[in-house]
This record gives sequence, structure tokens and C-alpha cells, in this order.
Amino acid sequence: MYTCQKADEYIEKNRVDRADKPEFHLTTPVGWLNDPNGFSIYGGKAHLFYQFHPYSTEWGPMHWGHSSSKDFIKWEELPTALAPDSEIDSFGCFSGTAIENGGKHVLFYTGVVEEKLADGTKNVIQNQCMAIGDGISYEKISGNPVVDGKIMPEDCSRADFRDPKVWKDEDGRYYMLAGNRTYDGIPQVVLFSSDDMYNWEFESVFAKDETGRFGAVWECPDYFEMDGHNVLIVSPQDMSADGEFHNGNNVVFFTGDVDQEKHIFKYEKAVSVDSGFDFYAPQTIRTSDGRRVMIGWMQSWDSVNTLPRGQKWACMMSVPRELTISDGKLIQTPVRELCGYRQNRLVVNDTLRGERTYEGINGRVIDMTVDIKKADCGHFTMHFAKNEIHETNVSYTPGTQMLEIDRTFAGWIRDTNCVRKVKIKNVNGLSKMRIVMDWNSIEIFVNGGEQVLSTVIYTPRSAQDIVFETDGCVELEVEKYDLNI
Repeated sequence: MYTCQKADEYIEKNRVDRADKPEFHLTTPVGWLNDPNGFSIYGGKAHLFYQFHPYSTEWGPMHWGHSSSKDFIKWEELPTALAPDSEIDSFGCFSGTAIENGGKHVLFYTGVVEEKLADGTKNVIQNQCMAIGDGISYEKISGNPVVDGKIMPEDCSRADFRDPKVWKDEDGRYYMLAGNRTYDGIPQVVLFSSDDMYNWEFESVFAKDETGRFGAVWECPDYFEMDGHNVLIVSPQDMSADGEFHNGNNVVFFTGDVDQEKHIFKYEKAVSVDSGFDFYAPQTIRTSDGRRVMIGWMQSWDSVNTLPRGQKWACMMSVPRELTISDGKLIQTPVRELCGYRQNRLVVNDTLRGERTYEGINGRVIDMTVDIKKADCGHFTMHFAKNEIHETNVSYTPGTQMLEIDRTFAGWIRDTNCVRKVKIKNVNGLSKMRIVMDWNSIEIFVNGGEQVLSTVIYTPRSAQDIVFETDGCVELEVEKYDLNI
């Protein structure tokens, strides 16, 4: 029997030393982490829950881990919030959301059970459940599930019905989105509404994809209005490569119109949120000062079996990002609070020819901006986390406006897919990159955040060098800060 108390006792006995983990990317105290859950503001702090299996570095019976932060950078570990300890979630407490209501912190999650069929086979059933707490401890309500999949239309899968997103609208009603698919394989998001959060009714199939472009199931939906746009974010399972959507586990950012009478979202534009290897299942919140902040699981299902042998923690969250839409473009930048941890500013202006290093431009926990003023070359490459054996390379080819990240020699325990290429969208090509590093990760924000590439690396910490190299001539300015968290 899994319980929160059992999980916390195990954590206390097996906690991983902080020195063996990233500095400011949220990880577990021990064990496995995947989707962010319940990203919310409560009690003046940001709260982030997450899919959690404390007893292994592999996916297993899902709990909800829990941390809070005053600034999105330093996270305080809190007790385990949910465990699969009841009949309605015995197979796992899957992803969900959190809101404040009446001074309480209310969690909505997917309770998963296995039902034995008459022929002896088993069938997975997913329903939406609720727990109420005070920011520290949480209790599941006796009336779970609050949304039984039986109230959906008959063609909606009950085995793929998960990840509720709940909000209170201006009309005073509560609304819930959940990821779903039809039995014939069309991904969709379904919408429910309630007057009291306890009694829900089906409203509509809020959005669906009948083009065949966007996967088989839409997981972890998020919906909000931002900068005059209606936004729907989904994380598709089993999505084939298609244009800019080719990082294996995509996140799709839709903008479009909502028919308020029929509760139907029609998308007009779809863009990829991240073009790197490792970003999935994000959640967003609106901060008290009006910012839209997003955080995602910084890992890929394709590479979770390549974690270093003997490591007692698995996976991390991304650096939180501020989102805006400018001239129709999605812009993502690290939360501004990160700048408060900058130290030791160094600036280098140079005309680069061949290969070289710059004194003081090195390290693995840094915030660095590279401004390319002129690139008369076939390629311009930066080698990060480099020593005699290891490196992760970021290379730009001006002639094709292609940016490539190559982590082939980053220190994987076995050879795996390690190269990503992305076409620079800006007609003027690549002019600026902001690179945020934290021991096991690199996040690259291109041209002020018009595009982002995220990757995890498990390179030995002794690999600290940064090398700049070109086959021509590149005029550049490098501004680098150490990050002291």
C-alpha cells in the first residue's frame, strides 16, 4: 500500500545530496520525476507539484511530489501531496492542476484504476478526482471521482482521459479541460463545467485534430488568454515529424478563436514550443504582476533509459519561462528573477577567426548571451561542457540559416539520437543567443526568445570549457555571468 507518509519516510532515509543535482532546476529529493502538476499561486508563493515515483529512477506508481518558491528559482521541498492509496486511484495519481478557492488549495488530478473484464483481461479507466489542502497537506474528498468518464459521449476514450486543467471564469463557473482521444484515434480536448467544483457536466469537445498532423492523444492541455489571443497548449503522444515539429515529444502552441456559445476552439495557427530534445507537458500560471509563466518537464521519453548508472534521481524541470505574443510570434524568455542571481559579469568583443577560448568564459552554471554582429563564414560553432572527451556543440550555418545542437559526445551511457536542427524563423537569420546552463542542462533562447532549444546533458562536471570556432570570420560580443543560487 502506497501512502504519503511511507513516501516521506523513504525520502528521509534516501535523500540525494544537493551537491549531486542541478543548482536551480527543480528535481526530486530522490527517485523519478515527470510532468509538472498543480502549478499555481497559493499563500503568496508559487507551488509546483509533479509526477513522482520516490522508490525508483524509473516511472512507476505515480505520486504527487511538491515544492514551493518565492521567485521560481529557489525551490523548497514540501511533503508528498498525493499517493495512490485509494480505490479510485490505485494504479496512480496522474497529472492535474491546482487552484485557490475559499482560502483552500484545491488539487484536481487523474485517478487511474485497472478493471478486470469478463474475459480475464484488464482495462485501464481514468477519471478526474479532487483533493483539498492548506499548502502542506492534502486530503482526497469522499465523493471522488468528481468527473466520471461515463458522462462523456460514447466515442470518447475512457482509457485516455486525463490531465485536468481547471479555472474559474468571469461568469463565476468553473471549467475543466482534459486530454482525450476518440476510440478511432482522433486527439481532442474535452470541456466540463460546474457551479461548485463538485458536480460537473459535459460541455463540449473543446478542440480536436482531424488533420492527422498532431498525434494520437493530446496530453496536459492548458488554455488561457494572453495579449489578445486565445491560447491552447497540448502535448501530443505519437506525433510524426512534420515541419518544425520534429523533436520526438512535441508541445504545440495553438492560437485561435472560441465559439462562446458552443464552447469550441478553432485553431488558426500552430507553432512548436521547443525545438530541442527535452521539453514536454508544460503548465502555465498568471502571476500577481500579470505575467504568464510556463514550466515544463525537461526530459524526453526517448532518452529516459540513458540516465547515468547509479544516479539516484531522474529528470528535472525546465527553467520557468515568461511568455508573450509579439507581432503574432510566441516569445519565451527565462523568468526575470534569474537575473538576480547573476555574478561576475564578463564581456568580450572579438573578431573570431579559427578556434579560440576567452579567459573567464567557461563554466556550467552560467547565463551567457552571444551577439553575432556579422558572420562571414560557412559555420560558427560553440563547444560547451568541453574537455578532452566530452562536448555539446551548438552550430549555426548562415547560408541555410540552420541552427544545430549536437550532444553526441555529452557523456551518454549508450549511443542515442543526439542531433537536432532548426530553421531560424527570423528573415535576418541568427543575431543573438541567450544560453542558460545548469550542470545537467542547456537552454538556448534564440533572437530574444523567438525560438528555444532545450537539452539535458549528463557530462562529468570536470568538463568546464567553452570553445568558439569558425571556418571564416565572425564579429561577436559575448556577455557571461556566473549564476550563484
